[in-house]
Amino acid sequence: MTLHNLRRYAVFLVLSVFTTVSIQAQEFRQSRPDRLGLDSQRLANLDTNLQSYIDQEHIAGSVTLVLRDGRIAYYSAKGMQDKEAGIPMERNSIFRIASQTKAIVSAGIMILHERGDLLISDPLSKHLPEWADARVGVPNEQGDLNLETLDRQITLRDLLTHTSGIGYGGFTNPSDSPVTQAWVDAGFAGWYLASRAEPIRETVEKMASLPLHAQPGEQWIYGYNIDILGAVIEVASGKPLDQFLEEDIFTPLGMDDTHFYLPPEKSSRLTRVYLGVGNQNGGLEPAPEEGNMQGQGDYLAGPRTNFSGGAGLLSTASDYAKFLQMTLNGGQLNGERILSPKAIELMTADHLRGIPFQEGSGFGLGFGVLKDLGARGALGSVGEYRWGGAYHSTYWVDPVENLVVVYMSQLRSPNPGLDDYDKLRAGIYSAIVEAY
Repeated sequence: MTLHNLRRYAVFLVLSVFTTVSIQAQEFRQSRPDRLGLDSQRLANLDTNLQSYIDQEHIAGSVTLVLRDGRIAYYSAKGMQDKEAGIPMERNSIFRIASQTKAIVSAGIMILHERGDLLISDPLSKHLPEWADARVGVPNEQGDLNLETLDRQITLRDLLTHTSGIGYGGFTNPSDSPVTQAWVDAGFAGWYLASRAEPIRETVEKMASLPLHAQPGEQWIYGYNIDILGAVIEVASGKPLDQFLEEDIFTPLGMDDTHFYLPPEKSSRLTRVYLGVGNQNGGLEPAPEEGNMQGQGDYLAGPRTNFSGGAGLLSTASDYAKFLQMTLNGGQLNGERILSPKAIELMTADHLRGIPFQEGSGFGLGFGVLKDLGARGALGSVGEYRWGGAYHSTYWVDPVENLVVVYMSQLRSPNPGLDDYDKLRAGIYSAIVEAY
């Protein structure tokens, strides 16, 4: 086959991705890339790059969905959902989305804010009284902890922006601090809560007795903030978190495959988690079966009682894209309004007010927000909002380019040098040849 024919064949393969839209994304209309201002040949290059990570065994499989103007520009399922069982990745494969849960629960708080059931300026203790006596842990010279009173109460906005002073148990830096050790000793070793045989309200009540890492409003510390807000939603709405999200977000948006714990009839679609083997040249092994942060998790078996608002949801690429497209549309999708445009504007503004964060970025109410393109040094647009999950999934929304990107895989402990996120971003933006 000549080089010319190879190129034509590559373009045909990519275009074939666009011509059939699966039932899971039926709300999104298909469109040829050129009609959306994207170059098909450049998308073919992206397609080749994404496939290379699977060929080199850096990831087992992935699903990538790109929307522009609410229509599908690129949609591919690559590799294997389960290599050992011989199950190929499909567009409707279900992923553990971990911290991508945070944006959805943050939207739930904003729904209650707009209804008047709470205000994001409320003290946390107004809804969860046990937090009224929270203290900051300050190590003394002997390595013991002194407990200091708060300069002010933790607010719901502190939790939304991860400036409450609350960390992630044993995953909080510095990991050897006495404050971190206090959380580990209390049974909070990291973000994974699905194995706990108790409701989230009880989990959060136990957290209230533990020392904070910093005074509220002083530092950006990634932690259990949105899990705590999940308990706030339960109190303010009078409903379990899963029911509230189902009724107020998932059902209106048609997110039929988004759950905290997977219905048994969908078990065959749950993607397997893999671990890198520490080899620069690739290599994967299945994560262990037991329920923990490095394993497959208790999403099928296990207690099924703890609804983790910070890291507990399962979803598909198309379901998550529905949520993101709703935000890009100013709070509505397909005639269903979830939030007002002003609520979305507030969520995607920087709230850190000078608190150090990632270079060129701030943090809103559930999202990282790009403020300075040159300071970040990667393709995108000022005003882009984004985040990702601990199982190697990521997303971003670019309002300037009217773009939604969802990239799903299931990987812990990636091999050194894995740069698929960067290649994904470069490939998508290089394909945009007409500004929106």
